[in-house]
Amino acid sequence: MDFELNKEQQMIRKEVRKFAKSEISPLAQELDENEEFSPELTRKMGEIGLFGMFVSEEYEGQGMDYLSYIIAVEELARVDGSQAATVAAGNSLGVGPLYYFGTEEQKKRYLPRLCSGEGLWGFGLTEPTAGSDAGGSKTTAVQDGDEWVINGSKIFITNAATDMTLGVTVQAVTGTRPSGKPEYTCFIVERDTPGFKAVPMHKKMMWRSSNTAELYFDNVRVPRENMLGSKGDGFHQMLQTLDGGRLSIGAMGLGGAQGAYDAALKYAQEREQFGQPIGKFQAVAFKLADCATEIECARNLLYKACWLRNRDKPFAKEAAMAKLYCSELMGRVVNHAVQTHGGYGLMKDYDVERFYRDQKLLDIGEGTSEIQRLVISRYIGC
Repeated sequence: MDFELNKEQQMIRKEVRKFAKSEISPLAQELDENEEFSPELTRKMGEIGLFGMFVSEEYEGQGMDYLSYIIAVEELARVDGSQAATVAAGNSLGVGPLYYFGTEEQKKRYLPRLCSGEGLWGFGLTEPTAGSDAGGSKTTAVQDGDEWVINGSKIFITNAATDMTLGVTVQAVTGTRPSGKPEYTCFIVERDTPGFKAVPMHKKMMWRSSNTAELYFDNVRVPRENMLGSKGDGFHQMLQTLDGGRLSIGAMGLGGAQGAYDAALKYAQEREQFGQPIGKFQAVAFKLADCATEIECARNLLYKACWLRNRDKPFAKEAAMAKLYCSELMGRVVNHAVQTHGGYGLMKDYDVERFYRDQKLLDIGEGTSEIQRLVISRYIGC
């Protein structure tokens, strides 16, 4: 077994870490406080190749493997969860469905602008009454000649209501299967389509400088060629998209845990009480030792899932495991990090306060921890 990253992957880690420290870190606190999405940072992330990382060069992508993409998300999350979320959703949920399921015409129309960071794209799945139960979707699409008419709404959709957003992929009910279950199909809806409205959501606890939107479809008409894949393929497309998305959420958990651990270790080495650094006290040192050990375990689990994906081997079980473990690991690490900082850990002047808030979304987004345990339990035969 070879645990060594190749030269390209090592370069990506080095360059993204450098970018995050120099470009994102100075702005992260202010953007979080103001709930401000930054088009400038997003374009800069596009300029250094952080969008369309796994897309072939034919469509202006970077043509890299999936682990390289995950390493980039990890390094962004080490500094700021919001910017990591913009990239993770931009790739896994925005670019991914178009790249894997789109026609040649659709790919050439949208992917070059998305891969360059010029534009963003949303993935409309979650609804007010359909979260963990994605099969409870109420949004419908009815065929009318050569058009489809979409009605309904979506909620908690990342990157869907910025000035850079070019459009969204929306899953809708298009009929009933012979089994009696709903039939789902995905459609491409461009931002200026009549009847389509995207509204930014505010007052979030976490990812406050990431864009989150509610989507409304009021007799939205799209041409037949805006269907993604074939009629009835939507549920399969959604599941495959979420499998890849779970790896990126795992990367955010791993990166966030690493960032919180780094901050706690530095603070423990500098903060003195009773005449010595608090890191010399066993109560603090053992917390940090546990964090270091679990981070190492999480990285190996996540990277193995990416290794499987890169080799076209089944990886859905491992993706669910990595998403579950890395998300909950960050919760344990940020809790120790805040405790290590004491009262200062509760202040916005310290990054661990923001890390503490940002972590909670990881237990919920891309399938809750409970859903991940359900997925894993089915794979192991329960």
